[in-house]
Amino acid sequence: MYKIHVLIINCYIGKEIYKQQKEKGWGKSIVEVLANEIKKDFPDVQGFSARNLWRMRNLYVEYKDSEILPPLVAEISWSKNIIIIEKCKEPLEREFYIKMTKKYGWIKDVLINHIENKSYEKYLLNQTNFDETLPQKYINQAKLAVKDEYIFDFMELSEQHSEKELELSLVNNIKSFLEEMGGNFAFMGNQYRINVCGEDFYIDLLLYHRRLKSLVAIELKIGDFKPEFVGELQFYLTALDKQLKLEDENPPIGIIICKSKNRTVVEYALNDSDKPVGVATYQIIDSLPEKMKDLLPSPEEIENILKDIQKMICLCYTNNMIV
Repeated sequence: MYKIHVLIINCYIGKEIYKQQKEKGWGKSIVEVLANEIKKDFPDVQGFSARNLWRMRNLYVEYKDSEILPPLVAEISWSKNIIIIEKCKEPLEREFYIKMTKKYGWIKDVLINHIENKSYEKYLLNQTNFDETLPQKYINQAKLAVKDEYIFDFMELSEQHSEKELELSLVNNIKSFLEEMGGNFAFMGNQYRINVCGEDFYIDLLLYHRRLKSLVAIELKIGDFKPEFVGELQFYLTALDKQLKLEDENPPIGIIICKSKNRTVVEYALNDSDKPVGVATYQIIDSLPEKMKDLLPSPEEIENILKDIQKMICLCYTNNMIV
């Protein structure tokens, strides 16, 4: 409740500063005057520096013509709102980070990490077959668990590394790896052994997604994506479903993380797969290739995705449960 009161006060102050600037021609220097007056009259009150007053004004200006964003401001703290408004320029991008921050309870450092790692773009681009292979109520949540690209810049690996080196480096940096995966993942093991008819098979990495209540099998590939990778992962998912999944858990999902992929080849390979699989790439450094930006969905499609996220959040609170 205190958080909401602070946000209301800050937004009101921002509106008044903007209003007075419009009506009386005040310049930016007015915030210095106001900050000094507040400090003089209320010496024990914090948070009304000239910089913060200007932020209040900017937040009002940026959101005043939007029907969607103003109500969302109260969903997260003031400091997180400031991070989003200063680091994100597009309304849909801001909406995405506000909703995701609320849904996953991101702290400031995690929020900044997601923005800097371009999680917005990477989520919108992800390739999965979840629409065809998962129950409707789990589809959107599962999509949020898979990025199109992962940034493993916390590892000290040369470009010429082996799959074993990649796997061990991820395990040795398990905290950073799980954070990059997006949160809500728990590590269950690497080279996880499953036995089928007396023959041993090994899954590169096995995670558990707490919100999905699903096992997540990850296969690491240091080269280009190949269609046969999907068949191998489907076999592992079948084994996990029959041998390890508990009665109250949802179907296991698989993620193939490779160095590069042809999006059309991935689309064809996933088309006939009857197990939920996502295909992503990884980089050791952080960058989003220019050619990938042209693949982003239209504004209308992005709006529909954000509406789905909001529906999931509302469902969580309505049912008093975590999805």
